[in-house]
Amino acid sequence: MKQPLLDIPSLTKNCNEALILAILEGGKKHGYQLALEIEQKSDGMFKFNHGTLYPILHKLEKEKLIKGTWKQEGPKRQRKYYALTAAGRKYLTAQLTQWQDFYAQFIKIIGVVEK
Repeated sequence: MKQPLLDIPSLTKNCNEALILAILEGGKKHGYQLALEIEQKSDGMFKFNHGTLYPILHKLEKEKLIKGTWKQEGPKRQRKYYALTAAGRKYLTAQLTQWQDFYAQFIKIIGVVEK
């Protein structure tokens, strides 16, 4: 019997991390940019609010999968920009493989719905 690649109870967490890391693969972004790009690229299917996004970013930063740097924007405003680390790229590659395998097995069970 094949071991599950993604922890089923943690699908949402794994999905959110994969979405964030995939967007960061395209370059540095601050939190609002990340949330906006994910929402736009998913046609509104995936949305992040501050209470969800920033704890994930802090966790990924603590795990050294991303690195945050502060940048001055205007006289009084600073924004933290996040970028993938080498470890983050490796983790993202593994996540993408796991999600592809998960999707293939899921579709094998439920079938493909023709539009």
